[in-house]
Amino acid sequence: MPDADQLVTQLAADFRQADLTPADRAMLEYAAKLTIEPWHMVEADVIALRNAGFEDAAILDINQVTGYYAFANRLVDGLGVELEPIWDEQDTAD
Repeated sequence: MPDADQLVTQLAADFRQADLTPADRAMLEYAAKLTIEPWHMVEADVIALRNAGFEDAAILDINQVTGYYAFANRLVDGLGVELEPIWDEQDTAD
């Protein structure tokens, strides 16, 4: 398993190539599909999370967190909200 900095770099580049546990990979696949193409979500997507070891309460958490961030990002983007300067500073620090 990579150290935290390496994992963040891998996740930022492509989570599908990152060194993850099967459960983490299943969670991120679900979140990506729900974010990018929610109209294609089917019961099999939930079953895949159960098969990866997630209980229903955890699946609900994954769903709600993913949905919340999609909602919040669309609100901000739809209103043309600019990021705070700290985000620009962090981008240049990397």
